[in-house]
Amino acid sequence: MESNRKFQICTKTIMDTTDPNIVFNEKGESDYYLNYIENILPNWHTDERGLRALEQEAEKIKKDGKNRDFDCIIGLSGGLDSSYAAYIAKEVMGLRPLIFHVDAGWNTDRAVSNIEKLVNGLNLDLYTDVINWEEMKDLQVAFLKSQIADQDVQDIAFFSSLYKFATKNKIKYVLTGANYSTECCREPEEWGAYPGIDKRLILDIHKQFGKRELKTFPMVDIMNYKLYYKYILGMQVCKPLNNVPYIKKDVEQLLADKFGWESFQHKHHESRFTRFFEDYWLPRKFGYEKRKAHFSSLILTGQMTRDEALDRVSRPELSDEFLQKEFEYVAHKLDLTTDELQTIFEGKNKTYHDYKNKRKLIGLGAKSMKVLGLEKRLFR
Repeated sequence: MESNRKFQICTKTIMDTTDPNIVFNEKGESDYYLNYIENILPNWHTDERGLRALEQEAEKIKKDGKNRDFDCIIGLSGGLDSSYAAYIAKEVMGLRPLIFHVDAGWNTDRAVSNIEKLVNGLNLDLYTDVINWEEMKDLQVAFLKSQIADQDVQDIAFFSSLYKFATKNKIKYVLTGANYSTECCREPEEWGAYPGIDKRLILDIHKQFGKRELKTFPMVDIMNYKLYYKYILGMQVCKPLNNVPYIKKDVEQLLADKFGWESFQHKHHESRFTRFFEDYWLPRKFGYEKRKAHFSSLILTGQMTRDEALDRVSRPELSDEFLQKEFEYVAHKLDLTTDELQTIFEGKNKTYHDYKNKRKLIGLGAKSMKVLGLEKRLFR
Protein backbone atom coordinates (compact mmCIF):
# COMPACT_ATOMS: atom_id res chain seq x y z
CA MET A 1 0.00 0.00 0.00
CA GLU A 2 1.46 3.31 -1.11
CA SER A 3 1.32 6.32 1.18
CA ASN A 4 1.98 9.95 0.32
CA ARG A 5 2.27 10.95 3.96
CA LYS A 6 5.37 12.67 5.16
CA PHE A 7 7.47 10.24 7.20
CA GLN A 8 6.85 10.49 10.94
CA ILE A 9 7.90 8.33 13.85
CA CYS A 10 6.27 8.07 17.27
CA THR A 11 8.08 9.99 20.01
CA LYS A 12 7.46 7.18 22.55
CA THR A 13 7.85 4.03 20.43
CA ILE A 14 9.48 3.40 17.05
CA MET A 15 6.23 2.83 15.16
CA ASP A 16 6.04 5.08 12.11
CA THR A 17 4.15 5.93 8.94
CA THR A 18 5.10 2.67 7.24
CA ASP A 19 1.84 1.82 9.00
CA PRO A 20 -0.37 3.99 6.73
CA ASN A 21 -3.12 4.18 9.36
CA ILE A 22 -1.01 5.33 12.30
CA VAL A 23 -2.32 8.44 14.08
CA PHE A 24 -0.29 11.00 16.04
CA ASN A 25 -1.34 13.62 18.59
CA GLU A 26 0.15 17.10 18.88
CA LYS A 27 3.03 15.72 20.98
CA GLY A 28 3.96 13.24 18.26
CA GLU A 29 2.73 10.31 20.35
CA SER A 30 1.15 7.55 18.27
CA ASP A 31 -2.12 5.76 18.89
CA TYR A 32 -0.05 2.67 19.73
CA TYR A 33 1.44 4.46 22.73
CA LEU A 34 -1.88 6.03 23.79
CA ASN A 35 -3.70 2.70 23.48
CA TYR A 36 -1.09 1.09 25.73
CA ILE A 37 -1.40 3.83 28.35
CA GLU A 38 -5.18 4.13 28.27
CA ASN A 39 -6.40 0.59 27.56
CA ILE A 40 -3.73 -2.02 28.29
CA LEU A 41 -1.86 -0.72 31.33
CA PRO A 42 -4.91 -0.08 33.57
CA ASN A 43 -6.22 -3.60 32.90
CA TRP A 44 -2.95 -5.55 33.08
CA HIS A 45 -2.06 -6.97 36.48
CA THR A 46 0.95 -9.16 37.21
CA ASP A 47 0.89 -8.64 40.99
CA GLU A 48 -1.33 -10.37 43.57
CA ARG A 49 -4.40 -9.59 41.48
CA GLY A 50 -2.91 -11.41 38.51
CA LEU A 51 -1.92 -14.38 40.65
CA ARG A 52 -5.44 -14.63 42.10
CA ALA A 53 -6.93 -14.54 38.62
CA LEU A 54 -4.46 -17.22 37.50
CA GLU A 55 -5.36 -19.44 40.47
CA GLN A 56 -9.07 -19.05 39.74
CA GLU A 57 -8.51 -19.94 36.10
CA ALA A 58 -6.41 -22.95 37.06
CA GLU A 59 -9.15 -24.26 39.36
CA LYS A 60 -11.76 -23.87 36.65
CA ILE A 61 -9.57 -25.76 34.14
CA LYS A 62 -8.75 -28.51 36.64
CA LYS A 63 -12.43 -28.98 37.48
CA ASP A 64 -13.42 -29.31 33.84
CA GLY A 65 -10.59 -31.74 33.10
CA LYS A 66 -11.00 -33.89 36.21
CA ASN A 67 -11.73 -37.17 34.42
CA ARG A 68 -9.72 -36.48 31.28
CA ASP A 69 -6.15 -37.42 30.38
CA PHE A 70 -5.36 -33.73 29.86
CA ASP A 71 -7.12 -30.64 31.17
CA CYS A 72 -5.80 -28.26 28.50
CA ILE A 73 -3.69 -28.05 25.35
CA ILE A 74 -0.73 -25.80 24.51
CA GLY A 75 0.73 -25.24 21.07
CA LEU A 76 4.51 -25.27 21.43
CA SER A 77 6.83 -23.90 18.75
CA GLY A 78 10.06 -23.97 20.74
CA GLY A 79 10.04 -20.17 20.88
CA LEU A 80 10.04 -18.13 24.07
CA ASP A 81 6.37 -17.25 24.55
CA SER A 82 4.93 -20.74 24.09
CA SER A 83 7.78 -22.27 26.11
CA TYR A 84 7.10 -19.97 29.06
CA ALA A 85 3.37 -20.67 28.78
CA ALA A 86 4.08 -24.40 29.09
CA TYR A 87 6.26 -23.76 32.15
CA ILE A 88 3.62 -21.57 33.84
CA ALA A 89 0.85 -24.07 33.08
CA LYS A 90 2.68 -26.98 34.69
CA GLU A 91 4.80 -25.41 37.43
CA VAL A 92 2.66 -22.45 38.54
CA MET A 93 -0.91 -23.42 37.66
CA GLY A 94 -0.47 -27.13 38.37
CA LEU A 95 -2.22 -28.18 35.17
CA ARG A 96 -1.90 -31.32 33.05
CA PRO A 97 -1.41 -29.87 29.57
CA LEU A 98 -0.95 -31.80 26.37
CA ILE A 99 1.87 -30.23 24.41
CA PHE A 100 0.89 -29.95 20.75
CA HIS A 101 3.41 -29.24 18.02
CA VAL A 102 2.75 -28.74 14.33
CA ASP A 103 5.63 -29.63 12.02
CA ALA A 104 5.14 -27.60 8.84
CA GLY A 105 8.60 -28.41 7.52
CA TRP A 106 10.45 -25.27 8.62
CA ASN A 107 11.63 -25.98 12.18
CA THR A 108 15.13 -24.91 13.09
CA ASP A 109 17.23 -27.48 14.94
CA ARG A 110 17.18 -25.23 18.00
CA ALA A 111 13.38 -25.16 18.05
CA VAL A 112 13.21 -28.98 17.90
CA SER A 113 15.80 -29.23 20.67
CA ASN A 114 13.94 -26.73 22.87
CA ILE A 115 10.67 -28.63 22.51
CA GLU A 116 12.36 -31.89 23.50
CA LYS A 117 14.08 -30.27 26.51
CA LEU A 118 10.86 -28.71 27.80
CA VAL A 119 8.70 -31.78 27.30
CA ASN A 120 11.25 -33.98 29.08
CA GLY A 121 12.05 -31.43 31.78
CA LEU A 122 8.41 -30.80 32.63
CA ASN A 123 7.46 -34.48 32.18
CA LEU A 124 4.69 -33.70 29.72
CA ASP A 125 3.17 -35.59 26.80
CA LEU A 126 3.85 -34.34 23.27
CA TYR A 127 1.72 -34.83 20.19
CA THR A 128 3.22 -33.77 16.85
CA ASP A 129 1.07 -33.22 13.78
CA VAL A 130 3.15 -33.38 10.60
CA ILE A 131 1.59 -31.36 7.77
CA ASN A 132 1.62 -32.91 4.30
CA TRP A 133 4.69 -31.25 2.81
CA GLU A 134 3.55 -31.34 -0.81
CA GLU A 135 0.36 -29.48 0.10
CA MET A 136 2.20 -27.08 2.39
CA LYS A 137 4.72 -26.32 -0.33
CA ASP A 138 2.04 -25.78 -2.95
CA LEU A 139 0.14 -23.31 -0.78
CA GLN A 140 3.30 -21.42 0.13
CA VAL A 141 4.33 -21.03 -3.50
CA ALA A 142 0.79 -19.91 -4.36
CA PHE A 143 0.97 -17.22 -1.67
CA LEU A 144 4.37 -16.05 -2.87
CA LYS A 145 2.99 -15.74 -6.40
CA SER A 146 -0.01 -13.78 -5.08
CA GLN A 147 2.44 -10.97 -4.19
CA ILE A 148 0.63 -10.02 -0.96
CA ALA A 149 2.56 -9.07 2.16
CA ASP A 150 1.00 -11.75 4.35
CA GLN A 151 3.09 -14.85 3.61
CA ASP A 152 3.37 -16.87 6.81
CA VAL A 153 0.86 -19.56 5.88
CA GLN A 154 2.42 -21.82 8.51
CA ASP A 155 0.21 -19.99 11.01
CA ILE A 156 -2.85 -21.29 9.19
CA ALA A 157 -1.64 -24.85 9.72
CA PHE A 158 -0.51 -24.27 13.33
CA PHE A 159 -3.76 -22.72 14.48
CA SER A 160 -6.15 -24.92 12.51
CA SER A 161 -4.45 -28.18 13.38
CA LEU A 162 -4.45 -27.43 17.10
CA TYR A 163 -8.13 -26.45 17.18
CA LYS A 164 -9.22 -29.42 15.13
CA PHE A 165 -7.32 -31.77 17.44
CA ALA A 166 -8.69 -30.10 20.57
CA THR A 167 -12.24 -30.33 19.25
CA LYS A 168 -11.89 -33.98 18.25
CA ASN A 169 -10.49 -34.87 21.66
CA LYS A 170 -12.92 -32.68 23.61
CA ILE A 171 -10.19 -30.51 25.14
CA LYS A 172 -11.98 -27.33 26.11
CA TYR A 173 -9.14 -25.06 27.20
CA VAL A 174 -6.41 -23.76 24.91
CA LEU A 175 -3.50 -22.00 26.60
CA THR A 176 -1.42 -19.68 24.46
CA GLY A 177 1.77 -17.66 24.82
CA ALA A 178 0.03 -14.48 23.66
CA ASN A 179 0.93 -11.66 26.02
CA TYR A 180 1.18 -7.92 26.56
CA SER A 181 4.78 -7.94 27.76
CA THR A 182 6.34 -8.67 24.36
CA GLU A 183 3.32 -8.18 22.08
CA CYS A 184 1.35 -5.18 23.35
CA CYS A 185 2.12 -3.34 20.12
CA ARG A 186 0.22 -5.34 17.52
CA GLU A 187 1.69 -5.51 14.02
CA PRO A 188 -0.54 -3.71 11.49
CA GLU A 189 -2.07 -5.94 8.85
CA GLU A 190 -0.31 -3.98 6.09
CA TRP A 191 2.93 -5.48 7.42
CA GLY A 192 1.80 -9.00 6.61
CA ALA A 193 -0.30 -9.53 9.72
CA TYR A 194 -3.68 -10.35 8.17
CA PRO A 195 -6.12 -10.69 11.07
CA GLY A 196 -7.01 -14.34 11.31
CA ILE A 197 -7.64 -17.23 8.95
CA ASP A 198 -9.74 -16.00 6.03
CA LYS A 199 -10.67 -19.18 4.19
CA ARG A 200 -12.14 -17.23 1.28
CA LEU A 201 -8.86 -15.40 0.72
CA ILE A 202 -6.75 -18.55 1.05
CA LEU A 203 -8.85 -20.59 -1.36
CA ASP A 204 -8.99 -17.80 -3.94
CA ILE A 205 -5.20 -17.42 -3.93
CA HIS A 206 -4.74 -21.18 -4.12
CA LYS A 207 -7.28 -21.47 -6.95
CA GLN A 208 -5.33 -18.91 -8.99
CA PHE A 209 -1.79 -20.08 -8.27
CA GLY A 210 -1.90 -23.53 -6.68
CA LYS A 211 -1.36 -26.77 -8.57
CA ARG A 212 -2.21 -29.46 -6.02
CA GLU A 213 -5.51 -30.15 -4.28
CA LEU A 214 -5.42 -29.39 -0.55
CA LYS A 215 -6.85 -32.70 0.63
CA THR A 216 -5.47 -32.80 4.19
CA PHE A 217 -4.21 -29.28 4.84
CA PRO A 218 -5.95 -28.01 8.03
CA MET A 219 -7.94 -24.81 7.66
CA VAL A 220 -10.25 -23.45 10.38
CA ASP A 221 -11.91 -20.26 9.20
CA ILE A 222 -11.80 -17.41 11.72
CA MET A 223 -15.59 -17.08 11.80
CA ASN A 224 -15.88 -20.78 12.71
CA TYR A 225 -13.33 -20.33 15.46
CA LYS A 226 -14.82 -17.12 16.85
CA LEU A 227 -18.43 -18.33 16.78
CA TYR A 228 -18.87 -22.11 16.48
CA TYR A 229 -15.85 -23.22 18.51
CA LYS A 230 -16.38 -20.66 21.24
CA TYR A 231 -20.14 -20.43 21.66
CA ILE A 232 -21.34 -23.84 20.51
CA LEU A 233 -18.45 -26.07 21.61
CA GLY A 234 -17.51 -23.88 24.58
CA MET A 235 -13.78 -23.75 23.85
CA GLN A 236 -11.89 -21.08 25.75
CA VAL A 237 -8.54 -19.44 25.07
CA CYS A 238 -6.45 -18.58 28.13
CA LYS A 239 -3.44 -16.25 28.19
CA PRO A 240 -1.65 -17.03 31.47
CA LEU A 241 1.39 -14.88 30.66
CA ASN A 242 -0.72 -11.76 31.20
CA ASN A 243 -1.12 -12.69 34.86
CA VAL A 244 2.53 -13.23 35.77
CA PRO A 245 5.67 -11.09 35.60
CA TYR A 246 7.27 -11.56 32.18
CA ILE A 247 10.61 -9.94 31.55
CA LYS A 248 12.03 -11.42 28.35
CA LYS A 249 15.69 -11.67 29.42
CA ASP A 250 14.79 -13.08 32.84
CA VAL A 251 12.54 -15.76 31.34
CA GLU A 252 15.20 -16.75 28.80
CA GLN A 253 17.62 -17.23 31.70
CA LEU A 254 15.05 -19.15 33.74
CA LEU A 255 14.35 -21.61 30.94
CA ALA A 256 18.06 -21.95 30.18
CA ASP A 257 18.90 -22.71 33.82
CA LYS A 258 16.08 -25.19 34.35
CA PHE A 259 15.97 -27.01 31.02
CA GLY A 260 18.98 -26.01 28.92
CA TRP A 261 16.56 -24.09 26.65
CA GLU A 262 18.39 -21.94 24.09
CA SER A 263 17.27 -18.46 23.09
CA PHE A 264 16.95 -17.07 19.57
CA GLN A 265 18.42 -13.92 18.15
CA HIS A 266 14.98 -12.48 17.60
CA LYS A 267 11.26 -13.19 17.86
CA HIS A 268 9.91 -15.86 15.46
CA HIS A 269 13.38 -17.16 14.59
CA GLU A 270 12.34 -20.66 15.64
CA SER A 271 10.91 -21.08 12.13
CA ARG A 272 13.31 -20.92 9.23
CA PHE A 273 10.67 -19.61 6.85
CA THR A 274 9.31 -16.99 9.26
CA ARG A 275 12.85 -15.79 9.92
CA PHE A 276 13.44 -15.44 6.16
CA PHE A 277 10.06 -13.81 5.59
CA GLU A 278 10.42 -11.23 8.37
CA ASP A 279 14.13 -10.51 7.95
CA TYR A 280 14.45 -10.61 4.17
CA TRP A 281 11.22 -10.79 2.16
CA LEU A 282 9.06 -8.29 4.01
CA PRO A 283 11.57 -5.45 4.55
CA ARG A 284 13.27 -5.74 1.16
CA LYS A 285 10.19 -6.31 -1.00
CA PHE A 286 7.58 -4.26 0.86
CA GLY A 287 9.59 -1.94 3.12
CA TYR A 288 7.90 -3.31 6.25
CA GLU A 289 9.96 -4.04 9.35
CA LYS A 290 8.16 -6.12 11.97
CA ARG A 291 10.96 -5.49 14.45
CA LYS A 292 9.53 -1.99 14.88
CA ALA A 293 6.42 -3.49 16.51
CA HIS A 294 8.41 -6.09 18.45
CA PHE A 295 10.83 -3.51 19.85
CA SER A 296 8.04 -0.99 20.49
CA SER A 297 6.37 -3.56 22.74
CA LEU A 298 9.60 -3.92 24.71
CA ILE A 299 9.99 -0.13 24.92
CA LEU A 300 6.46 0.27 26.29
CA THR A 301 6.98 -2.46 28.88
CA GLY A 302 10.35 -1.06 30.01
CA GLN A 303 12.55 -3.84 28.62
CA MET A 304 14.35 -1.80 25.97
CA THR A 305 15.15 1.88 25.54
CA ARG A 306 13.93 3.74 22.50
CA ASP A 307 17.54 4.57 21.56
CA GLU A 308 18.51 0.89 21.76
CA ALA A 309 15.57 0.00 19.51
CA LEU A 310 16.39 2.72 16.96
CA ASP A 311 20.00 1.56 16.84
CA ARG A 312 19.12 -2.09 16.38
CA VAL A 313 16.45 -1.51 13.74
CA SER A 314 18.85 0.71 11.78
CA ARG A 315 20.65 -2.40 10.54
CA PRO A 316 19.54 -5.90 9.48
CA GLU A 317 19.20 -8.51 12.20
CA LEU A 318 21.13 -11.03 10.11
CA SER A 319 24.07 -10.61 7.74
CA ASP A 320 23.52 -10.19 4.01
CA GLU A 321 25.63 -13.29 3.35
CA PHE A 322 23.47 -15.39 5.70
CA LEU A 323 20.23 -14.07 4.19
CA GLN A 324 21.39 -14.78 0.64
CA LYS A 325 22.07 -18.38 1.64
CA GLU A 326 18.61 -18.56 3.20
CA PHE A 327 17.13 -17.20 -0.04
CA GLU A 328 18.70 -20.12 -1.89
CA TYR A 329 17.59 -22.59 0.80
CA VAL A 330 13.97 -21.41 0.70
CA ALA A 331 13.90 -21.51 -3.11
CA HIS A 332 15.25 -25.05 -3.29
CA LYS A 333 13.01 -26.32 -0.49
CA LEU A 334 10.00 -24.99 -2.38
CA ASP A 335 11.23 -26.62 -5.62
CA LEU A 336 11.95 -23.25 -7.20
CA THR A 337 15.19 -22.11 -8.77
CA THR A 338 16.75 -19.05 -7.20
CA ASP A 339 15.95 -17.20 -10.45
CA GLU A 340 12.28 -18.19 -10.16
CA LEU A 341 12.09 -16.97 -6.57
CA GLN A 342 13.93 -13.78 -7.57
CA THR A 343 11.37 -13.18 -10.34
CA ILE A 344 8.54 -13.52 -7.80
CA PHE A 345 10.41 -11.21 -5.43
CA GLU A 346 10.69 -8.56 -8.13
CA GLY A 347 7.01 -8.86 -9.11
CA LYS A 348 4.48 -6.11 -8.51
CA ASN A 349 3.32 -5.95 -4.91
CA LYS A 350 -0.36 -6.56 -4.22
CA THR A 351 -2.68 -6.64 -1.20
CA TYR A 352 -5.54 -8.86 -0.08
CA HIS A 353 -7.88 -6.35 -1.76
CA ASP A 354 -6.80 -7.93 -5.06
CA TYR A 355 -8.41 -11.23 -4.03
CA LYS A 356 -11.72 -12.46 -2.66
CA ASN A 357 -11.82 -11.98 1.10
CA LYS A 358 -14.05 -11.44 4.11
CA ARG A 359 -11.95 -8.71 5.74
CA LYS A 360 -14.96 -6.44 6.37
CA LEU A 361 -16.73 -9.19 8.29
CA ILE A 362 -13.57 -9.91 10.29
CA GLY A 363 -13.25 -6.18 10.99
CA LEU A 364 -16.77 -6.04 12.42
CA GLY A 365 -15.91 -8.93 14.72
CA ALA A 366 -12.70 -7.23 15.83
CA LYS A 367 -14.54 -3.99 16.62
CA SER A 368 -17.09 -5.93 18.64
CA MET A 369 -14.29 -7.57 20.66
CA LYS A 370 -12.80 -4.13 21.30
CA VAL A 371 -16.15 -2.73 22.49
CA LEU A 372 -16.69 -5.74 24.74
CA GLY A 373 -13.18 -5.35 26.20
CA LEU A 374 -12.00 -8.72 24.89
CA GLU A 375 -9.19 -7.17 22.82
CA LYS A 376 -7.11 -4.39 24.37
CA ARG A 377 -4.45 -4.09 21.70
CA LEU A 378 -4.86 -1.68 18.81
CA PHE A 379 -6.64 -3.55 16.03
CA ARG A 380 -7.41 -2.00 12.65
